Amino acid sequence: MKIYTKTGDKGTTALFGGTRVPKHHIRIDSYGTVDELNSHLGLIRDQDIHKHYQELIMTIQDKLFTVGAILATDPEKAILKNGKERLNIEKIKAADIELLEQEMDTMNKALPPMTHFVLPGGHQTVSFCHIARCVCRRAERLASALYDLEPFEDNALKYLNRLSDYLFVLARKLSHDLQANEIKWIPEKR
Repeated sequence: MKIYTKTGDKGTTALFGGTRVPKHHIRIDSYGTVDELNSHLGLIRDQDIHKHYQELIMTIQDKLFTVGAILATDPEKAILKNGKERLNIEKIKAADIELLEQEMDTMNKALPPMTHFVLPGGHQTVSFCHIARCVCRRAERLASALYDLEPFEDNALKYLNRLSDYLFVLARKLSHDLQANEIKWIPEKR
């Protein structure tokens, strides 16, 4: 597989299905941000954290490739002439979203109740989680805007929403596990 093709030298790229669009198209921005998120998750996975979190993050990374593929598919060419889907991969299922919810419920049981917003930081690994959470929220905003223009599978959008919540809870849990100082945001009064 050749890495450089020169086909994008004029600022366009091909969607899955062959349609060429500008590289600044919201669809490209959407799946590019999902790719950026996936890279940040790799950074978290490379930290000295519990193996369970590393394995779950690898599962999440796999699901993000699926989300990216969904976002990269031209909706007008998603169905082939024979009626089959062009994207012949396992889609995001309700069970994938439920797994994130179950993981959050489990982590929350070990954490003190949240009474205030939390300032990102306290430990480098925790900060990586907060950065990933913010990138996930941006991916969700872009995917949501794309969904308004060209709807795609609902579960892909739901997965991004739940994942940003998961990353927030994971940041709190890692703060707890690493005995990092979790700083509450307490606004100054006038």
